[in-house]
Amino acid sequence: MFYGLFLRGHSADAIRRDIDIPKETLRKWKTHYRRDAALRESLQRVYQYRKQVLAIFDELVTNERHRVRVQ
Repeated sequence: MFYGLFLRGHSADAIRRDIDIPKETLRKWKTHYRRDAALRESLQRVYQYRKQVLAIFDELVTNERHRVRVQ
């Protein structure tokens, strides 16, 4: 989905911001949910998933920029 937005002309940086979790949000999660182990583990999985999606998106964008156009 995110790669499709990129191909349609959306800014890669804007999409990265949408995928990533800001440091301030992560800090708030750690502060507010430090006593709830189950929720903390769930948020950790969300964080890891978003980082994986971001890495895949970055790889696709890099490949797209280096791809030779055949006409």
